[in-house]
Amino acid sequence: MSETTRIFLPGAGGSAGFWQPVADRLPAAWPKILLSWPGLGNEPHDPRVNGIDDLVGLVSARIDAADGPVDLIGQSMGGLITIRAALRHPGRIRRIVLTGTSGGVDVAGLGGADWREDYRRNFSNAVGWITETRADHAADLHAITAPVLLLWGDADPISPVAVGRYLAERLGDAKLVVIAGGDHAFPFLMPDQAAPPIVRHLS
Repeated sequence: MSETTRIFLPGAGGSAGFWQPVADRLPAAWPKILLSWPGLGNEPHDPRVNGIDDLVGLVSARIDAADGPVDLIGQSMGGLITIRAALRHPGRIRRIVLTGTSGGVDVAGLGGADWREDYRRNFSNAVGWITETRADHAADLHAITAPVLLLWGDADPISPVAVGRYLAERLGDAKLVVIAGGDHAFPFLMPDQAAPPIVRHLS
Protein backbone atom coordinates (compact mmCIF):
# COMPACT_ATOMS: atom_id res chain seq x y z
CA MET A 1 0.00 0.00 0.00
CA SER A 2 1.35 3.44 -0.94
CA GLU A 3 2.41 5.77 1.88
CA THR A 4 0.31 8.86 2.55
CA THR A 5 2.00 12.14 1.61
CA ARG A 6 1.41 15.07 3.98
CA ILE A 7 1.46 18.46 2.22
CA PHE A 8 1.78 21.58 4.40
CA LEU A 9 0.41 24.88 3.09
CA PRO A 10 1.36 28.18 4.77
CA GLY A 11 -0.68 31.34 4.92
CA ALA A 12 -0.08 34.60 3.08
CA GLY A 13 3.32 34.92 4.77
CA GLY A 14 4.31 32.44 2.10
CA SER A 15 7.18 30.68 3.85
CA ALA A 16 7.51 26.90 3.97
CA GLY A 17 9.28 27.44 7.29
CA PHE A 18 5.96 28.29 8.97
CA TRP A 19 5.12 24.59 9.30
CA GLN A 20 8.67 23.34 10.00
CA PRO A 21 8.36 23.30 13.82
CA VAL A 22 5.21 21.15 13.60
CA ALA A 23 6.64 18.91 10.86
CA ASP A 24 9.70 18.29 13.05
CA ARG A 25 7.40 16.89 15.74
CA LEU A 26 5.58 14.49 13.43
CA PRO A 27 6.82 10.93 12.83
CA ALA A 28 10.07 11.04 10.88
CA ALA A 29 8.93 8.25 8.56
CA TRP A 30 5.96 10.25 7.25
CA PRO A 31 6.58 11.71 3.77
CA LYS A 32 6.18 15.48 4.09
CA ILE A 33 6.15 18.34 1.59
CA LEU A 34 6.33 21.91 2.92
CA LEU A 35 5.28 24.37 0.22
CA SER A 36 6.04 28.06 -0.12
CA TRP A 37 4.08 30.61 -2.14
CA PRO A 38 5.95 32.59 -4.84
CA GLY A 39 5.50 36.33 -4.45
CA LEU A 40 3.90 36.21 -1.01
CA GLY A 41 5.55 37.46 2.16
CA ASN A 42 9.24 37.69 1.39
CA GLU A 43 9.27 34.81 -1.11
CA PRO A 44 10.73 35.41 -4.60
CA HIS A 45 8.22 36.32 -7.29
CA ASP A 46 7.31 33.97 -10.13
CA PRO A 47 5.67 35.55 -13.21
CA ARG A 48 3.64 32.36 -13.72
CA VAL A 49 1.82 32.88 -10.40
CA ASN A 50 -0.86 35.55 -10.73
CA GLY A 51 -3.60 34.52 -8.34
CA ILE A 52 -4.96 31.97 -5.88
CA ASP A 53 -5.87 29.56 -8.65
CA ASP A 54 -2.20 29.38 -9.65
CA LEU A 55 -1.30 28.43 -6.07
CA VAL A 56 -4.01 25.77 -6.13
CA GLY A 57 -2.37 24.55 -9.31
CA LEU A 58 0.95 24.16 -7.50
CA VAL A 59 -0.78 21.99 -4.89
CA SER A 60 -2.64 20.03 -7.55
CA ALA A 61 0.67 19.19 -9.24
CA ARG A 62 1.96 17.74 -5.97
CA ILE A 63 -1.23 15.75 -5.47
CA ASP A 64 -1.02 14.38 -9.00
CA ALA A 65 2.63 13.42 -8.48
CA ALA A 66 1.98 11.53 -5.22
CA ASP A 67 1.88 7.74 -5.48
CA GLY A 68 -0.85 7.32 -2.91
CA PRO A 69 -3.33 9.32 -0.85
CA VAL A 70 -2.60 12.85 0.34
CA ASP A 71 -3.25 14.72 3.58
CA LEU A 72 -3.49 18.52 3.37
CA ILE A 73 -2.53 20.76 6.30
CA GLY A 74 -3.34 24.44 5.70
CA GLN A 75 -3.03 27.60 7.79
CA SER A 76 -4.88 30.86 7.08
CA MET A 77 -4.78 31.45 3.29
CA GLY A 78 -3.31 27.95 2.98
CA GLY A 79 -6.60 26.71 4.38
CA LEU A 80 -8.50 28.41 1.56
CA ILE A 81 -6.17 26.71 -0.92
CA THR A 82 -6.73 23.42 0.91
CA ILE A 83 -10.50 23.78 0.47
CA ARG A 84 -10.13 24.48 -3.25
CA ALA A 85 -7.69 21.60 -3.75
CA ALA A 86 -9.94 19.20 -1.84
CA LEU A 87 -12.90 20.19 -4.01
CA ARG A 88 -10.77 19.67 -7.12
CA HIS A 89 -9.37 16.25 -6.04
CA PRO A 90 -12.09 14.62 -3.92
CA GLY A 91 -10.82 11.08 -4.41
CA ARG A 92 -7.19 11.80 -3.53
CA ILE A 93 -7.47 13.62 -0.20
CA ARG A 94 -7.44 11.28 2.80
CA ARG A 95 -7.50 13.75 5.69
CA ILE A 96 -7.39 17.54 6.19
CA VAL A 97 -6.16 19.90 8.90
CA LEU A 98 -7.34 23.52 8.83
CA THR A 99 -6.06 26.12 11.26
CA GLY A 100 -6.78 29.83 11.62
CA THR A 101 -8.35 30.05 8.18
CA SER A 102 -11.40 31.58 6.56
CA GLY A 103 -11.93 28.35 4.64
CA GLY A 104 -13.61 30.56 2.06
CA VAL A 105 -16.35 31.91 4.33
CA ASP A 106 -17.19 35.41 5.61
CA VAL A 107 -14.74 35.86 8.47
CA ALA A 108 -15.68 39.51 9.04
CA GLY A 109 -19.28 38.49 9.66
CA LEU A 110 -18.02 36.11 12.36
CA GLY A 111 -15.96 38.72 14.18
CA GLY A 112 -12.65 38.43 12.37
CA ALA A 113 -10.35 41.46 12.08
CA ASP A 114 -9.08 42.57 8.67
CA TRP A 115 -5.44 41.60 8.12
CA ARG A 116 -4.67 43.41 4.88
CA GLU A 117 -3.29 46.73 6.17
CA ASP A 118 -0.87 45.01 8.56
CA TYR A 119 0.16 42.60 5.81
CA ARG A 120 1.01 45.43 3.40
CA ARG A 121 3.01 47.15 6.13
CA ASN A 122 4.99 43.99 6.88
CA PHE A 123 5.39 42.69 3.31
CA SER A 124 5.57 45.73 1.04
CA ASN A 125 7.08 43.71 -1.85
CA ALA A 126 4.37 41.04 -1.91
CA VAL A 127 2.21 40.69 -5.01
CA GLY A 128 -0.76 43.03 -5.12
CA TRP A 129 -3.45 40.45 -5.80
CA ILE A 130 -3.10 38.74 -2.44
CA THR A 131 -4.88 41.50 -0.52
CA GLU A 132 -7.58 41.77 -3.21
CA THR A 133 -8.57 38.10 -3.13
CA ARG A 134 -12.10 37.28 -1.99
CA ALA A 135 -13.70 33.84 -1.91
CA ASP A 136 -17.04 32.33 -0.91
CA HIS A 137 -17.09 28.55 -0.57
CA ALA A 138 -19.78 28.31 2.10
CA ALA A 139 -22.11 26.51 -0.30
CA ASP A 140 -19.38 24.04 -1.32
CA LEU A 141 -18.18 22.83 2.07
CA HIS A 142 -20.68 19.98 2.30
CA ALA A 143 -18.99 18.36 -0.72
CA ILE A 144 -15.79 17.76 1.26
CA THR A 145 -16.07 14.26 2.74
CA ALA A 146 -12.52 13.76 4.04
CA PRO A 147 -12.28 13.95 7.85
CA VAL A 148 -11.23 17.46 8.90
CA LEU A 149 -9.43 18.60 12.05
CA LEU A 150 -10.21 22.27 12.76
CA LEU A 151 -7.36 23.48 14.98
CA TRP A 152 -8.00 26.96 16.35
CA GLY A 153 -6.36 29.34 18.79
CA ASP A 154 -8.67 31.10 21.20
CA ALA A 155 -6.67 34.36 20.91
CA ASP A 156 -6.76 34.67 17.12
CA PRO A 157 -8.19 38.08 16.11
CA ILE A 158 -8.10 37.31 12.36
CA SER A 159 -9.96 34.01 12.42
CA PRO A 160 -11.66 33.65 15.80
CA VAL A 161 -13.05 30.40 17.17
CA ALA A 162 -16.50 31.36 15.81
CA VAL A 163 -15.09 30.66 12.33
CA GLY A 164 -13.98 27.21 13.40
CA ARG A 165 -17.44 26.50 14.81
CA TYR A 166 -19.06 27.70 11.57
CA LEU A 167 -16.85 25.40 9.49
CA ALA A 168 -17.50 22.48 11.85
CA GLU A 169 -21.24 22.83 11.27
CA ARG A 170 -20.91 22.81 7.48
CA LEU A 171 -18.17 20.28 6.76
CA GLY A 172 -19.38 16.72 6.58
CA ASP A 173 -16.89 15.16 9.03
CA ALA A 174 -15.13 17.73 11.20
CA LYS A 175 -13.82 18.08 14.74
CA LEU A 176 -12.90 21.41 16.35
CA VAL A 177 -9.95 21.52 18.80
CA VAL A 178 -9.17 24.85 20.51
CA ILE A 179 -5.66 25.71 21.71
CA ALA A 180 -5.61 27.98 24.77
CA GLY A 181 -3.63 31.15 24.19
CA GLY A 182 -3.10 30.43 20.49
CA ASP A 183 -3.02 33.40 18.15
CA HIS A 184 -3.08 33.39 14.34
CA ALA A 185 0.46 31.99 14.06
CA PHE A 186 0.23 29.47 16.90
CA PRO A 187 1.32 26.39 14.88
CA PHE A 188 4.69 28.10 14.36
CA LEU A 189 4.89 29.68 17.82
CA MET A 190 3.37 26.79 19.84
CA PRO A 191 4.35 23.60 18.00
CA ASP A 192 4.32 21.49 21.17
CA GLN A 193 0.61 22.28 21.54
CA ALA A 194 -0.23 22.13 17.82
CA ALA A 195 1.54 18.91 16.84
CA PRO A 196 -0.16 16.29 19.09
CA PRO A 197 -3.74 16.75 17.77
CA ILE A 198 -2.37 16.81 14.22
CA VAL A 199 -0.51 13.53 14.82
CA ARG A 200 -3.65 11.94 16.24
CA HIS A 201 -5.77 13.10 13.31
CA LEU A 202 -3.33 12.04 10.61
CA SER A 203 -2.27 8.71 12.14
